[in-house]
Amino acid sequence: MNKNIYINIIAIFILLISQSMFASFILIPMDEVTQTNHLKAYGITYWSLQQGNTAKWLLNYEGGSFLLEDNKATRNECRIRGVTFYVISDTQAGQILEEISSPSKNMDEVILEKAPKIAVYSPSGNFPWDDAVTLVLTYAEIPFDVVYDEEVLEEKLLLYEWLHLHHEDFTGQFGRFYGAYKTAPWYIEQKKDAKELAIKLGYSKVSEAKLAVSLKIRDFVIGGGFMFAMCSATDSFDIALAAEGVDICEAMFDGDPSEIDYQNKIDFTKTLAFKNFTLVRNPVEYEFSSIDMTRKRANIKRTSDYFALQEFSAKWDPIPTMLCQNHTQIVKGFMGQTTSFERKTVKSNILVLGENKSNREARYIHGVKGKGMFTFYGGHDPEDYQHKVGDPKTELDLHPNSPGYRLILNNVLFPAAKKKKQKT
Repeated sequence: MNKNIYINIIAIFILLISQSMFASFILIPMDEVTQTNHLKAYGITYWSLQQGNTAKWLLNYEGGSFLLEDNKATRNECRIRGVTFYVISDTQAGQILEEISSPSKNMDEVILEKAPKIAVYSPSGNFPWDDAVTLVLTYAEIPFDVVYDEEVLEEKLLLYEWLHLHHEDFTGQFGRFYGAYKTAPWYIEQKKDAKELAIKLGYSKVSEAKLAVSLKIRDFVIGGGFMFAMCSATDSFDIALAAEGVDICEAMFDGDPSEIDYQNKIDFTKTLAFKNFTLVRNPVEYEFSSIDMTRKRANIKRTSDYFALQEFSAKWDPIPTMLCQNHTQIVKGFMGQTTSFERKTVKSNILVLGENKSNREARYIHGVKGKGMFTFYGGHDPEDYQHKVGDPKTELDLHPNSPGYRLILNNVLFPAAKKKKQKT
């Protein structure tokens, strides 16, 4: 009996060792050549986290690859979504991680622990393709909730780790569309709805309601939230904060004239990212301020419109490295109401992640506020160069490897990363 027990123990021990030797992982490569669908690869990683698994983001390894726990369900999900993957052994995974850990390699591994809960700030009735972020989240099959002014003012942002700001005008000037679209039915309807909502929320003006919302979102960031904004939501948000208590809206927007000399009453200490900007006083001009570079890009042709991602130290600067993961460092430019940011209006404590140096414009910036972080990304749609009102939606099946859209999804996964101890 004792001999049999001993033999059984030995057999179990050998089995455990053999299982350890042949344990496997799923490697999702994110390089330019191998991966068939970069965008859905983020969705697979998010889905795996939702199942209670952990993952590793291999920074600068084959374009920022993902290492997932192997199981049949994940393999099937990769096949269904058309994502390239490899099943590798524990030994192979160990070799990859050893290579990454080498001091001579600008690489690192980041553990992803939990799928962040995502909210998109957007008015009701908008279609997913009205906004690049909701479009790519839907395409990548990453779930999100839609929130708007009521939810923000009711403190419901506390339920989320990550917030995206739809292409919104936080100044109460209705997107500065007055000059071109003041007689358009959709503009008249949106203006009416915004005024009714402001009154419902207890404010006499849309600008007052939007300021209250902006302050709540700012507090969400200060409290530890992650906020991502694109196009006009970037500069209009900071303008609203800087103009707190100052009437910068003309009569066609709020029923009374703006304050005299309001430019000198702007407080740049209240903004997240921008400084020393000049507001556009002409109410029929489709522009908010000198922050935006859209009308200062006459020398840039579409065929030569690109911006470069900065390279950071993966081991010492993992946050900007995560946000810049891509299979190329050169990304196609694209336009928007706010296309890019004048470098001299960007605060010195803000990190520029992507820029067009020849035109002195920042395209992709990141900063810290309190316990939280924010990222601003200029332009409307990374695969629609000059999106106009009424244009058809972008079909992401035609752009599954879009570098511009990858930058958005880097931000979506970023809050899932386990915080690393500060190196000393």
